[in-house]
Amino acid sequence: MAPLSGPLYLLTAVAFTFLAIYAAGEAETILGRRDSPRIVVDEWAGFLWTMLFISPTLPHVVAGLALFRLFDIVKLFPANVFQDRLPGGYGVVMDDVAAGVYANIGLHLLIRGGMV
Repeated sequence: MAPLSGPLYLLTAVAFTFLAIYAAGEAETILGRRDSPRIVVDEWAGFLWTMLFISPTLPHVVAGLALFRLFDIVKLFPANVFQDRLPGGYGVVMDDVAAGVYANIGLHLLIRGGMV
């Protein structure tokens, strides 16, 4: 099966992000804890943004995952603000989306530089 086209992938990432925001908000209510480590839908959403407009070869996916984890841990601005100040599922998911966008930019630069 061929990967999704760029516009369809973007639409999927946007739709999944909204679904993840809803699911994470509901999970917080059920679990009674803000940004519980048991909530992982935010990681999926962030990684979708990492791979936007990237061909899904094994080296690209591995490098994308490494970059996403790095930016998810470091929480550069505005990811740290999103996590701390946005309510409910928005705060849970949007910091990972920001990390995914940073990882996407880094991955594009690595690919263009011939490093991946």
